[in-house]
Amino acid sequence: MSSIDEIRDARIKKLELLKKKGVNPYPAESKRELAISEAVLNFENLEKSKEVKWIAGRIMSIRGQGAIIFITLNDGTATFQGLLKKDVLSEEKFNFFNEIVDIGDFVEIQGGFFTTKRGEKTVEAKDWRMLSKSLRPLPEKWHGLQDVEERFRKRYLDILMNEEAKDRLLLRSRAVVLVRKFYNDNGYIEVETPRLQTVAGGAIAKPFITHHNALDADFFLTIAQELYLKMLLVGGFTKIYEIGRKFRNEGIDTTHNPEFTMLESQEVYGDAETQRDFTEKLFKYLIKEIFQQDKVVIGETALDFSKKFEVITFYDLIKKYSGIKDPENISEKELAAFAEKNSIKIEPDESKENILDSVYKKLCRSNLLQPTFIIDYPVAFNPFAKRKEDDPSIIDRFQLVISGLELVNAFTELNNPIDQKERYLDQDNKAKKGAEEISPTDMAYLEAMEYGMPPNGGIGIGIDRLVMFLSGAKNIKEVILFPTMKPK
Repeated sequence: MSSIDEIRDARIKKLELLKKKGVNPYPAESKRELAISEAVLNFENLEKSKEVKWIAGRIMSIRGQGAIIFITLNDGTATFQGLLKKDVLSEEKFNFFNEIVDIGDFVEIQGGFFTTKRGEKTVEAKDWRMLSKSLRPLPEKWHGLQDVEERFRKRYLDILMNEEAKDRLLLRSRAVVLVRKFYNDNGYIEVETPRLQTVAGGAIAKPFITHHNALDADFFLTIAQELYLKMLLVGGFTKIYEIGRKFRNEGIDTTHNPEFTMLESQEVYGDAETQRDFTEKLFKYLIKEIFQQDKVVIGETALDFSKKFEVITFYDLIKKYSGIKDPENISEKELAAFAEKNSIKIEPDESKENILDSVYKKLCRSNLLQPTFIIDYPVAFNPFAKRKEDDPSIIDRFQLVISGLELVNAFTELNNPIDQKERYLDQDNKAKKGAEEISPTDMAYLEAMEYGMPPNGGIGIGIDRLVMFLSGAKNIKEVILFPTMKPK
């Protein structure tokens, strides 16, 4: 078997031969008249009319049989069979094709359309032309890219050779279009907020830091757009959303990528309950549009979207699946001992809410297969959610979990600047004690709140995880075109 370098050298020689014969291996223009998908769709008319048309694409296979050659063309819209005959094409053009062309090259074929004895739709070449000479061989068709890391590094080859990978990423595009349509149809306006921010706020996460030379100032890549959206509510917007890239300087695992896509929305006069209703309608809409039914099997899980989503409080969830009888009143010491007993890794002096969150993730979350809203979290879980009036130790927040995946985080937004300042002070104190994942005081945001912020409800949806759920993918890298990878 030839090495990559040997194959590349051989193809470069063919490239030089093309130039020597006055053929541009990379012409600027193409004569293509039909996309292959159009040729497939209109094949009967093309065959009856005996029209001669130019089609183009990448050669995915070549099967030579003496005086005839069968090829498979792929132009990104579909695949099509081509037939080259020495007596039709001319001996010179036929032999030149044989001598120059490799799998992976882009060519265009001019010909008429017919059906073979085996019933295959085919174009019979009367002429051909090189469009782009490839210098490296494609992965072997049946085995593709066997190295998983190589699949993500060379995503272009993954989607070229792996139909399942391509379909998954096409599903992502469709899902985003549908989410936008649902929001737009419900009266929301799409906006854009800064990616470079002077304060990394709106979520509890460690940010990426960059430096702006002209201003001689450090900026943070956005970890969340929430605060800017809420400032727009102060300015008079009523229903807004943004779908944008976010950056968090955190570890990489099956559900986390440092660069990811989030949807965040805000609705004036809304609260956690109205946002729950909206979220349920959105997910039922997505399932119906994508799968054409409300009872579906995704991955290995049979899901029923015909019913109301289940609802459980955070503390009840902990009681149900962890065995902790009184999670509200358990001491940090007892909780830490419980975590150790259950092989749940925690840091020294870990806060009670962080340990509870770890218990939830290790022992509870995977049990939530059917669509389930978790509601009523301890106040320390989020510095921007409003307290419940009947119990100020609880925030009016919910998460949506399906198939063990956290897909939505939402709450009644805090619009009391005094309470917000106190929450910020708590975050700043945590930072002084060494905590890195905090949301520091943002004086510009506090000032905006003091002008008067209407009551509102907010929703955050991780687009990558949404597509993981819809496609049944087990790793977030599968649904991101170019996931973050350690440099070679």
